[in-house]
Amino acid sequence: MTDHQEWWRGAVIYQVYPRSFFDSNNDGIGDLPGVTAKMNYIAALGVDAIWLSPFFTSPMKDFGYDVSDYCNVDPIFGSLEDFDQLIQSAHEHGLKVMIDQVLNHSSDQHPWFVESRRSHDNDKADWYVWADANPDGTVPNNWLSVFGGPAWHWDSRRRQYYLHNFLDSQPDLNFHNPLVVDALLETVEFWLKRGVDGFRLDTANYYYHDLELTNNPPKEDVIEGSIGVRLDNPYAYQLHIYDKSRPENIGFLQRLRHLLDQYPNTTTVGEVGCDFALNTMAAYTQGQDKLHMCYSFDLLTHDSSMTHIRSTMETIEAGLGDGWPCWSIGNHDVERVATRWGQNHDAIAKSKVYMTMLLSLRGSVCLYQGEELGLPEAELNFDQLVDPFGIAFWPEFKGRDGCRTPLPWENNALGGFTQSIQPWLPIDDKQRPLAVSVQGEQPDSILNAYRDFLHFRRQYPVLQRGGIEFIHHDDTTLTFVRSGEDMRLFVAINTSEMEKRLPLELSLTVLALPKALKSGYIDADSVVLPAYSVLIATINLS
Repeated sequence: MTDHQEWWRGAVIYQVYPRSFFDSNNDGIGDLPGVTAKMNYIAALGVDAIWLSPFFTSPMKDFGYDVSDYCNVDPIFGSLEDFDQLIQSAHEHGLKVMIDQVLNHSSDQHPWFVESRRSHDNDKADWYVWADANPDGTVPNNWLSVFGGPAWHWDSRRRQYYLHNFLDSQPDLNFHNPLVVDALLETVEFWLKRGVDGFRLDTANYYYHDLELTNNPPKEDVIEGSIGVRLDNPYAYQLHIYDKSRPENIGFLQRLRHLLDQYPNTTTVGEVGCDFALNTMAAYTQGQDKLHMCYSFDLLTHDSSMTHIRSTMETIEAGLGDGWPCWSIGNHDVERVATRWGQNHDAIAKSKVYMTMLLSLRGSVCLYQGEELGLPEAELNFDQLVDPFGIAFWPEFKGRDGCRTPLPWENNALGGFTQSIQPWLPIDDKQRPLAVSVQGEQPDSILNAYRDFLHFRRQYPVLQRGGIEFIHHDDTTLTFVRSGEDMRLFVAINTSEMEKRLPLELSLTVLALPKALKSGYIDADSVVLPAYSVLIATINLS
């Protein structure tokens, strides 16, 4: 396999949440033509690919993650022709396009489910996960929904419960039925034929369930972690070994990979949220016959310590073999980095150093729209929420709306996102001064730090594909070496507000970093790292 065919290895993938990117028709909702209109902006960042969050036909109860037609564009986002134009524009700009495939569940308005719920003996009767009630009418087992309450919903038509790992309007498809698998793979191929370059697989470890419906055991060590939910959610208190991450999943991933191998230069990145996420990432990406990449929630928690970063990296490296990881520190499901890790203190400096750290680690990277602006989490009142997750768990958990507000292009009331009406979510006043138009004119802005470092990274293939070896860490400092065939780079990161001095144990030649970043330096026998700084140096061969 050539390097061209492995474009995804070490790639930087920019996640676009279309609803909040740019509104081209002034209805208050971002759309596919809006993405196309801003393609120059995305390309100028220096990323390699775009990941589009769902734009399929949907009743939008979970904002596109409840699909009612896998092979069409919802009218609020445009049309199939608009999608084709987006693909063409991206490719002309040298960008790959990945789309979000939501295969675990559909909308309850999908024709498959409408048919399935009608009777016990129709053509789609076992396309979803149905189960009888217990003799006393209670739910079949103790499985829980991520969004709260039992993972079972009573259907009066069939007089049975159906499984839903998320909203009760998102019934789980029955992957144990080969006809379901065939149908889903046909929808994947529909988009491959339209020219997509890859897929982000939503909830990639959820596809199969235990046929015996065995109860999940309690989780002995309940901590915020890889399943991607907070401790105020009862979902975190079970060990999820029967409702997801089942061994049968491997076979489906192999079939999916076989399909993609028929379309050269395509790729997959799977979202893995489970109790053993790093092990699952390794299992799903080893052997070059399953997924190309996976990412977990391990870097999407509130733990920003360099101790946690090193532990996560070394754990996955130890079990990865020939697999390949993908990392992100922000996305559409979690509080924004500037608030979650920066705690809105020295947010600009912290955003720059966390970005540099992420882009210097081994693996591919997903960057969520707005992180390049250092946007803080938007503050919304309860009556402004639209996210069912936040509405259910308010006020302890305010949901995902705060990271999904429209991208501010200009510093005005509507943020340049739309021109005529209020957007679907309000733009927080504290985000508007961080608008693209403002930061583009500031040489030392977070936006220009992203642009400059992404282009710097492209000059050093070792940062994209090289090996990694960690040297030192404490809670705020991390040093490691990236090694390639003809170069070794030393990387030192200081995420604290204090200067750090580390012993100089290697012969180094410091590289000039982009001016928007604060650089460390060498002083006699020490590596000196000012507050929120980075040092990258070539290791001189003796």
